[in-house]
Amino acid sequence: MTDSDPIQAGVIDTRIAGKTAAAIDLGSARILIVDRDVMSHRVIASILEQGGYDTVVEGDSAAVFPALEAHAIDVVLIDMGLPGGGAELMERVHRDRRYVNLPIIMISSPTYHEAAMAALGSGADDVVMKPIDPHVLLARVKAALRTRRALLGMEAAHQVIATLASEMNTRDTDIQRHTERIGEYASEVGHRVGLSTADLHAVAYSILLHDLGRIGISESILLKQGPLTAEELEAVRRHTEIGERIAAPLHGADRLGPIIRHHHERWDGQGYPDGLSGDAIPLGARIIGIVDAFDAMTQYRPYRAARSVAEAIVELRRERARQFDPRLVDEFVRVLEWDGVPQAG
Repeated sequence: MTDSDPIQAGVIDTRIAGKTAAAIDLGSARILIVDRDVMSHRVIASILEQGGYDTVVEGDSAAVFPALEAHAIDVVLIDMGLPGGGAELMERVHRDRRYVNLPIIMISSPTYHEAAMAALGSGADDVVMKPIDPHVLLARVKAALRTRRALLGMEAAHQVIATLASEMNTRDTDIQRHTERIGEYASEVGHRVGLSTADLHAVAYSILLHDLGRIGISESILLKQGPLTAEELEAVRRHTEIGERIAAPLHGADRLGPIIRHHHERWDGQGYPDGLSGDAIPLGARIIGIVDAFDAMTQYRPYRAARSVAEAIVELRRERARQFDPRLVDEFVRVLEWDGVPQAG
């Protein structure tokens, strides 16, 4: 067997080049393998362990969520041939908001090739075919980890966010709760409309940063309890550009910056700062614009009472194809229905 030969009959090639490179390059990681075939999951686990990873193995779908809750899982490998369907399990995992950004790689035999390709188009991060080539498997896992950690592990972003959010929290104690609320909704809408894992991460970080541009706006304006003058409104609107500048030095700014800059654009082109319209507005920005507006409407402000959820939904629907992307409004209302939020008649 040469270094490039696939594993046959469950025998592991111990000469995998750079077998500890993954651990050195990416640090420790734990991989959940979901495969009812004992020989298959032993082979996969052996490859990954030689590659420097920890593994957790489960043989059926019912054990997946307990395993995710019990272990700090970084990547999930799911066999397409699981009873009930590997793709269905992938979708169940990603529907849970705790795991919406968790990379999932499908393991498939030629029998399930077509279904595996469909899974790749509906949320799977990658597909590895049997018989397993150790080099291919390790490369795919490594790529999934790099994508995940490139955004989740942005040390510079964490430092900026911690510093600026701390400053903002001294002026607005609701900012953290606001961020958490819209983050949950944006993540679910993004998943439903097919955002990639990397783009979901970008939306998540943009939510943390999207209002931090307000740090450059006078406190007297931010805390004013009456209507803003034209000059004050213009000052507030500059927060999108300030936020974009804050994000500019960060890793991933090419994804973050446009979302932060354009989350107050309107579908009809009447928004700011650039008057973009329709699909010219980044998808992540359109998502944040809707969930941000909904949260703002349903929260108390010194100058107005909070609207009910039903009233806010009526307003979102009224603004379909004017302020908001009509498809995203419909998806967001479905998210609220999924959450059991009472709807207006």
